[in-house]
Amino acid sequence: MKRHRFEPARLLTGLTALGVGGAYVGEAAGAWDLPGALPVLAVPAGLCLSGITAAVWAAVRRHRGASAGGGQE
Repeated sequence: MKRHRFEPARLLTGLTALGVGGAYVGEAAGAWDLPGALPVLAVPAGLCLSGITAAVWAAVRRHRGASAGGGQE
């Protein structure tokens, strides 16, 4: 299997999707009685959190790359 770099924003997006899917399954099975807007509002909140995480992660990677090879030419 080809290795790939870690991307925390994709992890958060996937966890959000799994959480919302699990909430719908629990609601359909009758295990929970969730407000109707809760899963609908969780998706945009998770996507916003993923976007913020992606921006911070890109800034950290850019900063690490600049400091690691900055003085060598």
